[in-house]
Amino acid sequence: MAASGFEGFEKRIELHFFGDDPLFTCSMGLRNLDFECLEEVLHAVQCTVVSAVANRHFDAYVLSESSLFVYPTKIIIKTCGTTQLLKSVRPLVHLASDRLGLTVRMCRYTRGSFIFPKAQPFPHTSFEEEVIFLEENLPSRLCFRKACVMPSNVSSHSWHVFTACDGDDDDDSSHHHELGEDHNDALYTIEVCMTELDRASARKFFRRGAGDDEKYSGDSVGREMTGLTGIGDINPRALICDFGFDPCGYSMNGIDGDRYSTIHVTPEDGFSYASYECVGSIYDDPHEISRVLKKVAQVFRPGTVSVATTCTSHDVWRRAAKALELVGLKCRSCSADEFPAAGTIVFQTFTTTRRK
Repeated sequence: MAASGFEGFEKRIELHFFGDDPLFTCSMGLRNLDFECLEEVLHAVQCTVVSAVANRHFDAYVLSESSLFVYPTKIIIKTCGTTQLLKSVRPLVHLASDRLGLTVRMCRYTRGSFIFPKAQPFPHTSFEEEVIFLEENLPSRLCFRKACVMPSNVSSHSWHVFTACDGDDDDDSSHHHELGEDHNDALYTIEVCMTELDRASARKFFRRGAGDDEKYSGDSVGREMTGLTGIGDINPRALICDFGFDPCGYSMNGIDGDRYSTIHVTPEDGFSYASYECVGSIYDDPHEISRVLKKVAQVFRPGTVSVATTCTSHDVWRRAAKALELVGLKCRSCSADEFPAAGTIVFQTFTTTRRK
């Protein structure tokens, strides 16, 4: 907990690996890391697992500060507060290599602009420090690197991106065959950051009771919040793993086949924040992402929104913008850049007139 308030804006790291045994790599791969190994990594980050769910494609963990997703050849960690996310990089690379014979081939780090930047510990004291830390802790074989801060016309929202890859990302060899990602170029990731949440919407993420019995456990409170807010209707197909924090706050992971979605909420007035992230394919129903983003905006009714879309197709970010405009959010800025292994990242910001 930062002295000035809880930091809602997350830091996000995504690491991709390959191995010499395609059968092993594409079946379980990183999922063979035992829970004690994951706990070791999370201890370095300074967070813990509070709930988990899995299917045949991947494992999803709700953390005390956000989320962890483990695929056979990909791991994603997203943490908020004053966690030290980048301290996960070196132990993850070593565990994957020493325990499983897997080699890191790509890294992508993203985050928004912290509400309380002075409360962040090393190495998150500045983006410059984060980049230096990543440069020093990633293997030298990841030689194609780029760091950039994507600005906007909304001073409180900018997008920080660092990517690194081994230069073989376009290769068709077997070590790039990832379960659920046979068509990597068709996939997109959308990261939505929302501030100035509607007060009535934010109040739904405060616990309504107290006690130690099952009725007031984090899991049961999370289920109640999911139903009360309409979050369960965003993707009715998803299996939801949710958790309600004390005295307030909420996290959710949704799993739908090989796709994930995740939501995190810091509802306190004055620094309210919510995030939504999902992965999809350009071959999905073109109306699906529009429906999802409209629903997300209706759940939280934010005053300011930023959307970072990572994709090879321009249609996705255009559909995202159109969806938010239909619920009264006006696009204030749009910027785009190319990154090694990640492709095109489009960063857009939106605002609306604050409701009384």
